[in-house]
Amino acid sequence: MKYVILTKKDLIAINQKFAEGYFENESSLDYALDMFKQNISWTKQLANLVRAILVDHVFTDGNKRTAYNVLLSYIEIKEYNIEEKKSLEIIKNIVLKNTNSIKKIQDMIENAITK
Repeated sequence: MKYVILTKKDLIAINQKFAEGYFENESSLDYALDMFKQNISWTKQLANLVRAILVDHVFTDGNKRTAYNVLLSYIEIKEYNIEEKKSLEIIKNIVLKNTNSIKKIQDMIENAITK
């Protein structure tokens, strides 16, 4: 399995596809990125990052589209698959239900991916 650490620069570049790439809550992003240095599962790392982007509104604009693209990209990097419909449902559920539980987000990701 590939070892990948996303950087702020990577995330800004993704956000700039949809918005200006300006931070609204940079400290939340820093915390989420620190999780990639921890010895925890990649799905938990990803859950922390998606949560930060969607719930803590890391960027001033484009957070949903950024989180969606990060989710798809990271799952692909890890050589897993996810149906577009399921990935959209994850983003939608987090936003509409204001899901802030890392465990719930991690479970949603793990239940949606396939090898």
